[in-house]
Amino acid sequence: MTLTQYQYIVAVDIYKSFAKAAEHCFVTQPTLSMQIQKMEDELGVRLFDRSKKPVETTDIGRQIVDQARVLLNEAGRIDEIVQQNKGEIKGEFRLAFIPTIAPSIIPRFLYDFAKKYPQLNLHISEMQTDIILDQMKKGLLDAAVLATPLATEGVIERPLYYEPFMAFVPETHRLYKEKFLSVKELDVNDMLLLKEGHCFRNSVLNLCGKSVAKKDKLGNVHLESGNFETLIKLAKQGFGMTLIPYLLSLDIKETEDKKYIRPFDKPQPSREISIIYRRAQLKIHIIDKLEEAIKNAVPKHMLAAKEMKVVGPKA
Repeated sequence: MTLTQYQYIVAVDIYKSFAKAAEHCFVTQPTLSMQIQKMEDELGVRLFDRSKKPVETTDIGRQIVDQARVLLNEAGRIDEIVQQNKGEIKGEFRLAFIPTIAPSIIPRFLYDFAKKYPQLNLHISEMQTDIILDQMKKGLLDAAVLATPLATEGVIERPLYYEPFMAFVPETHRLYKEKFLSVKELDVNDMLLLKEGHCFRNSVLNLCGKSVAKKDKLGNVHLESGNFETLIKLAKQGFGMTLIPYLLSLDIKETEDKKYIRPFDKPQPSREISIIYRRAQLKIHIIDKLEEAIKNAVPKHMLAAKEMKVVGPKA
């Protein structure tokens, strides 16, 4: 069996399609299928159930694919060891951000970082925390930037900065006249939330210490969304207040909208933002440079949790 065959079976497991896997591996489908068939004949087992659409990995196939990932990762370590020893910032690096962080932090550091390290091919994706952890377990990501603590086995968390929560309170809301908000004043049932799956939603619920009612104050509408822009627009229409991250509040340019932003009393509720990676990761020199770039891109007062109360993202 060859490393190429291992690459093929991992690709089929990921894409659930021989055609898409072949396209990803830059070979024809007959070539990929023939090599996988040859591997199955040699092992005496079926790795994939081809009768299913999409293709399903068999139970024994799952174990073999997992081991193939380990072997492929180990095979790639030789180049990584050499690069680390030379301090070279080059090659392929797969990085993910959760959606509630990406819009505010990526534009703050990426241009200068990419210009400084032109030999580094940085592949950036947005995905939710559960998907990130699954992709990292499968060896499909080198690192990710998300809200912590997560306390996931085999994963290292390096805190980058601490981001306060800010309130966006429309004129029609009971708290509009307050200059600073207290956490005790919050009522999750008159608050617009991101939809389930976003860790920022979990942090808000943890902050409020309450569950969500089935209906909001309008009586016939329950609102959830996948992005802050929608929540802000709905808040201005009278559907309730919402909480947003501090960096997003800095990005709000319109003077009319800035008047709705309220900070919290100290200690300010905040979220811890970290870069995470697998314990066995060898591209530490690249992660070091990413950490440095991101920290330099945020206001200095966010680098420590002084006068802040960190609210975890776990539900």
